[in-house]
Amino acid sequence: MAKAIEITDANFEEVIKSEKPILVDFWAEWCGPCKMIGPIVEELAGDYEGKAVIGKVDVDSNPSVAQAFGIRSIPTLLFFKDGQIVDKQVGAVPKAILSQKLEAQL
Repeated sequence: MAKAIEITDANFEEVIKSEKPILVDFWAEWCGPCKMIGPIVEELAGDYEGKAVIGKVDVDSNPSVAQAFGIRSIPTLLFFKDGQIVDKQVGAVPKAILSQKLEAQL
């Protein structure tokens, strides 16, 4: 089963060049709601294998990417298409909502 890819300050530019829609989960180890949404993000990586890119950015280890997008509260999930942000979700939400947002980009 596919896993969410680890996105870092170093590989971010490469990742968002993908022609597929991209979901990026900004999270941190100490964040309670992030721990709730983490398994959902991993499930989505399996559900959308080959159709979308699902990745996670640890904001403590990769502050540049988080700052570039003005991430102030986590979890924040950004949806990219053709290198542009097309949707955003702040806070933990049910899987169905994230699936719906991803489906809209396919």
